Amino acid sequence: MSVDPIADMLTRIRNAHTALHREVKMPSSKAKKAILEIMADKGFIQDFKSDGRTIQVRLKYYGSRPVIKGLNKISKPGRKVYSQAAEIPLVRNGLGICIVSTSRGVMDGMEARKQNVGGELICEVW
Repeated sequence: MSVDPIADMLTRIRNAHTALHREVKMPSSKAKKAILEIMADKGFIQDFKSDGRTIQVRLKYYGSRPVIKGLNKISKPGRKVYSQAAEIPLVRNGLGICIVSTSRGVMDGMEARKQNVGGELICEVW
């Protein structure tokens, strides 16, 4: 059992990209599905499937290079990072996304700014 399942998911994706794998499997959770849904909508992964217990993520490549250049966990179990709507950071001057857990659900940073809601900064993807 992992102490931080979201960090474990990001590490599995990062390691699979390094090894140039096409797919990666991991244990399932609602939070992981919400994050992967945002990543799929923004074009960082092809898609994902869940059978209830596991999630299978199909990674996306441009030629032989991974689309995801970096994954960075912001909030950690020992230090939660919160931000107001106006202070949600831009990732790589708008080329990446910041995923935020708000009172209205998990969303990317630009959507949180539009809806004027802040929350816990989960991770950055670029």
